[in-house]
Amino acid sequence: MARRGAAALALALALLAVALAGAAAQGAAVEDPDYYVQEIWSREPYYARLEPEPFSPPLPSGPGEEERKLRASEPRPPKKATKREKLAPETPPPGKKSNRKGVKTKSSEKAAGDDHRVPVAHDAVREGCPPLGLETLKITDFQLHASTSKRYGLGAHRGRLNIQAGINENDFYDGAWCAGRNDLHQWIEVDARRLTKFTGVITQGRNSLWLSDWVTSYKVMVSNDSHTWVTVKNGSGDMIFEGNSEKEIPVLNELPVPMVARYIRINPQSWFDNGSICMRMEILGCPLPDPNNYYHRRNEMTTTDDLDFKHHNYKEMRQLMKVVNEMCSNITRIYNIGKSHQGLKLYAVEISDHPGEHEVGEPEFHYIAGAHGNEVLGRELMLLLMQFLCQEYLARNSRIVRLVEETRIHIIPSLNPDGYEKAYEGGSELGGWSLGRWTHDGIDINNNFPDLNTLLWGAEDRQNVPRKVPNHYIAIPEWFLSENATVAAETRAVIAWMEKIPFVLGGNLQGGELVVAYPYDMVRSAWKMQEHTPTPDDHVFRWLAYAYASTHRLMTDARRRACHTEDFQKEDGTVNGASWHTVAGSLNDFSYLHTNCFELSIYVGCDKYPHESELPEEWENNRESLIVFMEQVHRGIKGLVRDLHGKGIPNAVISVEGVNHDIRTASDGDYWRLLNPGEYMVTAKAEGFTSSTKNCVVGYDMGATQCDFTLSKTNLARIREIMEKFGKQPVSLPARRLKLRGRKRRQRG
Repeated sequence: MARRGAAALALALALLAVALAGAAAQGAAVEDPDYYVQEIWSREPYYARLEPEPFSPPLPSGPGEEERKLRASEPRPPKKATKREKLAPETPPPGKKSNRKGVKTKSSEKAAGDDHRVPVAHDAVREGCPPLGLETLKITDFQLHASTSKRYGLGAHRGRLNIQAGINENDFYDGAWCAGRNDLHQWIEVDARRLTKFTGVITQGRNSLWLSDWVTSYKVMVSNDSHTWVTVKNGSGDMIFEGNSEKEIPVLNELPVPMVARYIRINPQSWFDNGSICMRMEILGCPLPDPNNYYHRRNEMTTTDDLDFKHHNYKEMRQLMKVVNEMCSNITRIYNIGKSHQGLKLYAVEISDHPGEHEVGEPEFHYIAGAHGNEVLGRELMLLLMQFLCQEYLARNSRIVRLVEETRIHIIPSLNPDGYEKAYEGGSELGGWSLGRWTHDGIDINNNFPDLNTLLWGAEDRQNVPRKVPNHYIAIPEWFLSENATVAAETRAVIAWMEKIPFVLGGNLQGGELVVAYPYDMVRSAWKMQEHTPTPDDHVFRWLAYAYASTHRLMTDARRRACHTEDFQKEDGTVNGASWHTVAGSLNDFSYLHTNCFELSIYVGCDKYPHESELPEEWENNRESLIVFMEQVHRGIKGLVRDLHGKGIPNAVISVEGVNHDIRTASDGDYWRLLNPGEYMVTAKAEGFTSSTKNCVVGYDMGATQCDFTLSKTNLARIREIMEKFGKQPVSLPARRLKLRGRKRRQRG
């Protein structure tokens, strides 16, 4: 622990030195929005500095009493955030830089100075509050209530920001809360279960392909007992907040002054003319400390890791990678695999005891995040993982030291930096479901790889495998390689990177769900949208997926609710990609069919872009899983394929009896074959060499079984070698026969 503390302190001092150096160089330019300051996350709860006046709304004593008790200063018009609008940054809490762009801190001097019985926070604590957690599911279904609902699938529990409807938009999984009647008496409320300083409301319309439903204005009320309600006022009258003008773009409204209560209620006042009262929402609020409530203290998540828990834009990400590289220069290397459409470099960090070189017998592993620019959690988890591995290696954590010394790890935290910059402008709550998902030229990277499944399955149907078409290393079609093909620059960069490095295992981190998806991602039956489509290595992929899911804090928790529409608990937090939804040209399928790498998609959270305050908990949720998944690269068999002189044979084929998928050796003749525990008949073969077969046993203990092969050249290969040595070519018997037949025909003629 002392070594670990020293390493953490050293990293903190290095980060502080970088910040001070930047400040000295830029002088007054510290306020530049691109200026980067490294921060260490404070263990103090974000509400520990708040000292709001306790509030308990009194019971009304007669008509009009609510209005007299809730006079407030005249607020500015509510701010409406759209994709087209330049969003202004809010004033961040002390010691924490927030990325929520759509909020401006409003002055409350007048309201605080008036003698009102409204809960008003002092100026010193007037700051932006994080979301309560409707989108992240921290607010449970039991905390959401509504006046009426059309049906169960449109109940209050579906009124969560960015929740997505099912394919059929019926029964249990629809895309919003929808009131049973369209009148002014409808409401939806949230029970925070503790005193909370409410500061704002974010709303959306109903997620639907067919219907247009949203609320255009509403009132906000608060209560301490859910019976007596106090309405937010605009001067002497009830304040009407502007709602949505369409169904997907989130709209933020700040309360004119923060209000302290346990319950908050939204009361729609108008809605789209041709639609119904339907809405999704998120509440912004700071839970107040309650030292007497053991339940809340017991369930608060904390972390002991001294890492940089914040959202990083492109410049900050690059600077953080540099800090880690300088701190652990002996085990890290920064490089780029290419550039984005906008010219931003696609940075990668290598972590190994010999960075920059492939060591014979050492497997290569990679993580990729940010293929969808708005799925930000994976990006931040990768930046946290880099820091963690560096710190723990310096602290001589035996598990991490062994992993780094026996594995060559590559991490790409942001494959789509152009898309991320768009999402970053919108912020963690106002970007909606898709802002920044695609590349700058509108391409979804995750589905932009060549469709090799169709080529393989077509050859299998014609019984051309493996005689004419191999069951692995399937070539990329010529049309895909042409300059006119609709292929993103980022996709081409990843393909070249994966062809250059002999990866064994990889994970691409995505967001919006909580599940691990394994290939195939494309259905084999062309007329189906969902169909279980396993690979020949299905048993291995299931193990790999479960290795991550079972060590995640929430994925296999049977008590948690589904993020949107799918309940993955029946397969313990894992799913075959094609049985979920079919995708042609996915990274997982391409990796499996074109390279040796077994690739899986890891969906790390329901909220694609969680608030900065959620990052410590999300790190705790995923930390063990990220490490365990990397360790799986050491399962199965490994070895060298050499000739009689001890020279490695590149491109040799490794086949496992009963598994219709082969792999190949790297340039030095080394190979790694992921397998579950058991006995396997393994064959190594190469052009010009006689094949060799061995019985290889894979145990349950961590560590791949060594299974080497020595191949001798075939007689024909030896003859060719001798003839070439003396400047002659061996005679091809079939060609000689044809030549003799032709000569006889000419003589007869």
